[in-house]
Amino acid sequence: MILKSFETNKINLKNNKYILFYGKNEGAKSEEIFKLLKNFNQENVKKYDEKGVFENKEIFLENLLSKSLFEKEKIIFVNRVTDKSFNIFQEIKDRDLPDLYIIFNSENLDKRSKLRSEFEKSKSFICIPFYPDKDDTLIKITKSFLKERSISISQANINLIVNRCNGDRGILKNELEKIEFFLHGKKKLTNDNILKLTNLIENYSISELIDNCLAKNTKKTTEILSENNFNSDDCIEISRIFLNKSKRILYLAKLFQENTNVEKTISLAKPPIFWKDKEIVKNQILKWKPNQIRKLIYDLNEIELQLKKNYSNSLNIISNFILEKATS
Repeated sequence: MILKSFETNKINLKNNKYILFYGKNEGAKSEEIFKLLKNFNQENVKKYDEKGVFENKEIFLENLLSKSLFEKEKIIFVNRVTDKSFNIFQEIKDRDLPDLYIIFNSENLDKRSKLRSEFEKSKSFICIPFYPDKDDTLIKITKSFLKERSISISQANINLIVNRCNGDRGILKNELEKIEFFLHGKKKLTNDNILKLTNLIENYSISELIDNCLAKNTKKTTEILSENNFNSDDCIEISRIFLNKSKRILYLAKLFQENTNVEKTISLAKPPIFWKDKEIVKNQILKWKPNQIRKLIYDLNEIELQLKKNYSNSLNIISNFILEKATS
């Protein structure tokens, strides 16, 4: 059964145990998935990545079958799903486990997809495509955000911000939050400001991922990889943001080696480090020595070559690299 992205309120969890979200509008998908999952006890929600499922298939299936005395229901959320999951879904469906709900999240599935076809044809399964937001929808979201914060901005600049978002309200909200942070109580945003900000805007999820990897926060790094639907097209951007942040840490690590005072190192940083980033940057400085960062930069250059040569496997290459660096 196919529902439109604004019809998730029609989902009856008693009758619709299997749900598939797909499409490139990650912001809209994230909003609806959050609304759906909040109906459950969060302790009963188990989150997986398709890659992790196939690496530990037997353990995954055992976890589906097992249920504690305190669990009335079990909700399985699997991210970054592809058609590879079709057979394992058939296996789960055939077992017809009571009080088990499966939610799949995929970046995109074409019309030939077996998984998509299975969900579309069934009267009890739910399939929801998420297409890019139209500009008028993003403009309304932008105006509402700015009005609530009494921020003055021209229509031309609103259009500029919206055009940067590729039809994804999640990217839009990240950009608007950066603008709000930049203003710090100011109520006027000039054309020069907006041009500089939009040129500096990067994928928030990627930036957060790399920051936590460099801070060797393994748990958070794994969580971000699991909960964000990165795709092969993102991999070069991930490697380049990783490279830029590594070069900054190399510069700061050299300063720290000279003065052995992390607070002083942060204060001497050029360009200045935003206050909200200071704590994680401190952790990064303390985790890496200059020679280690130089090696990391060399490895990143090698990884980018691998990504270009192995596009179809690029997401696995960069994900494994990030997890390795977060835990080493």
